[in-house]
Amino acid sequence: MKVVFVRHGESEANVADFINDNPKRIVNLTMRGREQAEEAAARLRSLPFSHAFASEFPRARQTAEIILQHHPSELRVDARLNERKSGMDGLPTCTFNDLVFPDPINIRPPLGETFLEQTERLRSFLESLQLMPEDATVLAVSHEYPLRSILMTVGVEPGVAVRQPILNCGTVVVEFRDGRWLLVPQLEE
Repeated sequence: MKVVFVRHGESEANVADFINDNPKRIVNLTMRGREQAEEAAARLRSLPFSHAFASEFPRARQTAEIILQHHPSELRVDARLNERKSGMDGLPTCTFNDLVFPDPINIRPPLGETFLEQTERLRSFLESLQLMPEDATVLAVSHEYPLRSILMTVGVEPGVAVRQPILNCGTVVVEFRDGRWLLVPQLEE
């Protein structure tokens, strides 16, 4: 089984540089974000997605819908793919970054979660996929921090994973083989 994790395209929050960790707040893709999703759709067109998931956030669902225009897969929403919870929705991004900078793995914002807690949420998502057929190819559209958690789940050292930049519509690809999740070095195009 292969899972292609994709970070959403550029969003209004990315451009305005504010935190959006509340899925009820509508933050859409920008025009550039839609173009990035179209490019990802072209890049991923040859993959036979049998299942597709996205976080609850509109920008993730919009990205997934654009990517799926070439695939018959039905999109399912899964909250385990949601952005890292900070409890700082609407504040400048630097507010969160400055808070967690000393220890981005273990610091918990007062109303949020630690990187490790988020990683357990993503690990739960991966475990649920293990029940799918061996030949399944899954699309999962999420956010930068959750994709960093996936990296840690497949063995990337936590201090490296938590700081790994993942561009809008960037991918992290993993495979379930021999009873464990493995990082696929790069996606064949």
